[in-house]
Amino acid sequence: MNLRLNSEFGTLKAVLMHRPGKEIDRLTPYNKDLLLFEDVPYLEAMQKEHDFFTDLIKQTTGAQVFRLHELLIQVLSNRPILENLMHDALTKSGLTHFKEHILDRLSTAECATALSAGIKVHELKRKIPNLPVGELLDYAFVIPPSPNLYFQRDPMAITPGGIIFSSMKKEGRQREANILRAIFENHVDFKDHVNRLYPINGHDMPPSIEGGDVIVLSKHAVAIGNSERTDEKAIYHVAKALLAEGSVERVYEVHLPKKRQYMHLDTVFTILDENLVLTYPDALNAVLQTSLYTLKEIKDDKIHIKRQVLNESLLTVLEKEIPHLEILSTADGKPDYSMREQWFDGANVFAIGPRRVISYNRNIHTNRALRNMGVEVLEIPSSELSRGLGGPRCMTMPLSRAKI
Repeated sequence: MNLRLNSEFGTLKAVLMHRPGKEIDRLTPYNKDLLLFEDVPYLEAMQKEHDFFTDLIKQTTGAQVFRLHELLIQVLSNRPILENLMHDALTKSGLTHFKEHILDRLSTAECATALSAGIKVHELKRKIPNLPVGELLDYAFVIPPSPNLYFQRDPMAITPGGIIFSSMKKEGRQREANILRAIFENHVDFKDHVNRLYPINGHDMPPSIEGGDVIVLSKHAVAIGNSERTDEKAIYHVAKALLAEGSVERVYEVHLPKKRQYMHLDTVFTILDENLVLTYPDALNAVLQTSLYTLKEIKDDKIHIKRQVLNESLLTVLEKEIPHLEILSTADGKPDYSMREQWFDGANVFAIGPRRVISYNRNIHTNRALRNMGVEVLEIPSSELSRGLGGPRCMTMPLSRAKI
């Protein structure tokens, strides 16, 4: 497993997923906005839906499914990694002085759960009766939960040239990226195959970039969304690293409107085959500004790249990069249905092979349109998974695909 991907649709061989856990039960009507949710899901039903999704991937592709929680427990057996992640988790609440109490009393598996699901004062007090809590309320979070963790696409991205570890825009999600980086740079199955493109060494506060904004267009090109979650400076640094590495020739910066339906580039379109793209109606034409990065020269070990502003839509860019491009709109472009199904990420399907996708069963009009285009559509239940406002692509981090 070389942890490089040259397409979005090559037959899936390995994928990373996170089964929703106790962190979802931490959501209430009063904290959901702070924790970046718009609803309060029902955990048990959500887990059943996610298990169906995981089993479907295994049964239809034979791909290896890595579970985040299991990998995390394995790397936390390394004490320095455990100490670093625990210190990071306690920093936001200003309770780093609890670190030694927690590490001395909680098992490795309990620490892994605390890092994902968070932990409250009263829960720690049951484990550590003499914990110096001072005036902290029993139901205050010592470590806040990470309910967005089941969206594995955001904390990193795998490109033809290596891995981008995300610098998350929302402070509450940065620990997700830190956990994934700790796993991939230290786990025995991955550490020897990581070529880190971002963040750059020495950048303690790197500009924001999130994995949902990174799409491999072709063997020679990558697109990155300049969105409400990804900054121009981060795109520049990633483009520089990718072009210097030599695996791609072009990196496109796609300027997205600052609207909910364009949160990440993969909410605008997904690639399902070498000539087929699924998109929200009019989204491609709504993106009117793109920039192109290419390599200028490498001289005296210094990398120089060129940025060119293109006066053309994203659709025009895709037509250049994808020969004989076919465009399919969510709900086949029917306005009422496409608007409804895009709210539940109709364009965010997960390609498990060429013209073979997994989609939410609730997006019936989009799924019908896909089948009419000759795409095999495998459906998963979505009553609860969809409440986080992310689709099947958002919930998966492909680690290995057949080369195209």
